[in-house]
Amino acid sequence: MSTDTTPTPAAKYVAVQQSDDFARLRRTLRGFVFPMTVAFFLWYSLYVLLSAYARGFMGLKVIGNINVALIFGLLQFVSTFLIAWYYSRFAARKIDPLADRIQDEMSAEGIK
Repeated sequence: MSTDTTPTPAAKYVAVQQSDDFARLRRTLRGFVFPMTVAFFLWYSLYVLLSAYARGFMGLKVIGNINVALIFGLLQFVSTFLIAWYYSRFAARKIDPLADRIQDEMSAEGIK
């Protein structure tokens, strides 16, 4: 009868999931994602609400035929790209080093 005490790959993954580094990685990611999602949702909701209930304001002409609604609409795209850019910088500084460390530890233990 064999008494192999080597942990199974599933047990190794569970151990990684319960590690302090993994908890820190999840906390760091949530610390960015949740507030940014709320901020973007509020900004988008403001745009929708103003479009629905403040038509006079949104219809104000700024330059030629460009009105406030068009500017707010374009700013939705700008804010989306800014959030993506900011996330890539944030991930490179805060998330990727933690993820790389976890991956290196897993590779050293022979987990693929």
